[in-house]
Amino acid sequence: MILRGEAQENGELPTLSFSRTDGIALTKNNRIKDLNIQADASHRAIYNILQEQDLGSFQFENLSLVGQLSFITRPGTKSAKVSIKDVDIIACDARHYPEQPQKYGVNVLQGALTVYNFNSEKDSRIDLTIDNITIGRKNAPVLGSGLFVSGFGDEGGTVVADRITTGAVYSNGKLPFGVPDIITAAIFIVYGATVKQLTHNETIVTYGVSDMVLDTWGHVDNWLSEKDVISYGPSGIGFVNFGTVGNFVVKGDVKTYGLGARGYNQYDGTVDNIEFGSIETFGDGSIGIQLSRKIGKLTVHRDVITHGGEGQSLVKGVLSTLKAIGLSVKEGGEAEQINIGGNLETQGNEVNTVEVNKGGKIHAIQVGGGIVAKGEKSKRLDIEDGADVPESLKEA
Repeated sequence: MILRGEAQENGELPTLSFSRTDGIALTKNNRIKDLNIQADASHRAIYNILQEQDLGSFQFENLSLVGQLSFITRPGTKSAKVSIKDVDIIACDARHYPEQPQKYGVNVLQGALTVYNFNSEKDSRIDLTIDNITIGRKNAPVLGSGLFVSGFGDEGGTVVADRITTGAVYSNGKLPFGVPDIITAAIFIVYGATVKQLTHNETIVTYGVSDMVLDTWGHVDNWLSEKDVISYGPSGIGFVNFGTVGNFVVKGDVKTYGLGARGYNQYDGTVDNIEFGSIETFGDGSIGIQLSRKIGKLTVHRDVITHGGEGQSLVKGVLSTLKAIGLSVKEGGEAEQINIGGNLETQGNEVNTVEVNKGGKIHAIQVGGGIVAKGEKSKRLDIEDGADVPESLKEA
């Protein structure tokens, strides 16, 4: 089935409107192109309903949507190919859909764009290509996550994307403050998902509580963000990695403004090479960089600066009290090389700029500016006994 709009006399594309119901239901081998589709924001603009072993291919091109674009496969479906090109999701509320990944003590809410292999069979697979998707608007974000791609779990059905390219993405989970076991993200590559090339050509922004900006539990070979990565809400981490990433680059700045909103957190998994333009956090408890697992090379081309003191932050589903440390390496955290082009700086009171716990390792580190602690009763270095760091850091 092909559903294609024909431009009006003034060049505008036609609009399909749906009131208090979902929009277009898909079966197999469907193509939708050149349309405006307006459902209620809390409904699905496009969704699939058929469960057969091979669903064939689906193409979505040149679409403007209000409502969710949902593609979920379930038991009985072994294969499907999905191609998305030039799609703009203006508004969506995806917070109420029941299919939610669960791990690390939290559930993840679906996104305005959701591609989800909800089949536990290991040989089921969705092949995905996304060329240019934009989600939400500045100060008018979609509700829930933004772009959500997930397999069934660490075992089970998978999603494999050769490339995903986005424009700007704005999202807000609208979670109540203090709820520790639900999260969202503007960009979430969840478990069972593999992306070969993931590129953001515009700014990515989140506004709410526990709204991560960039998050993965899956696998990304190459991840590039051309512009800034920004979060405004409490516990809204700029980039949080539980998965396996090869090369990760943010050419712009990572800026977080909320309480306990860390800049970069390596919880689990690893990354071979990771780069940022700069990292700056403003809230209490908002650590600049925190490493809890081994990574390869970390480069920040300009400054790492934290402004806050002590505050609460979400840590693996538990609200914990943290200080806005500049660089924190926990037990089990390890970096082959860390290069900071500018200052590594804290401005809050009673905050350590560099803190390496027992069992933490830094093999090599260079700071082009200075290691600076501007707050009262703050220390530049806190290296615990049993931490493994270069002598040059101890003497800095």
